[in-house]
Amino acid sequence: MKKAFVALGLGLVSTAALAANGIDVKRGSDANVYGNCVPSLVVENRSGETIDYLQVDVVLALRDGRERVVELKSAYREGASFPIAPGATATLKQHLDTSRALGVPCGEVRERKVARTICETARGTACASSVSVRP
Repeated sequence: MKKAFVALGLGLVSTAALAANGIDVKRGSDANVYGNCVPSLVVENRSGETIDYLQVDVVLALRDGRERVVELKSAYREGASFPIAPGATATLKQHLDTSRALGVPCGEVRERKVARTICETARGTACASSVSVRP
């Protein structure tokens, strides 16, 4: 009977450990910059690998029915690297100098959904850990 409880306990601990692994991305704060909404996402790296580059493309549905795609990035694609170490958090931002401004204030955004996610390690390979995004 005691062995059964130990086995059950180990099973629960390993299940909790698996649930805590991965890369968790959630909605960050929005900012209005010169009348344009600039969204952000917050990344928590719960995996055991260092993320060299992370990009999430978010489709923003506007109140007037139009949609805009915004690329939120951890760093410039070709430029200084800002790695996200295991256990660290970082902010994904829209780089306004290399992308088009949204053109509306944040109050005009009705809905958000993920279009694409790119995650790469320092070795240039895709991240082995799953990426969960809640925009």
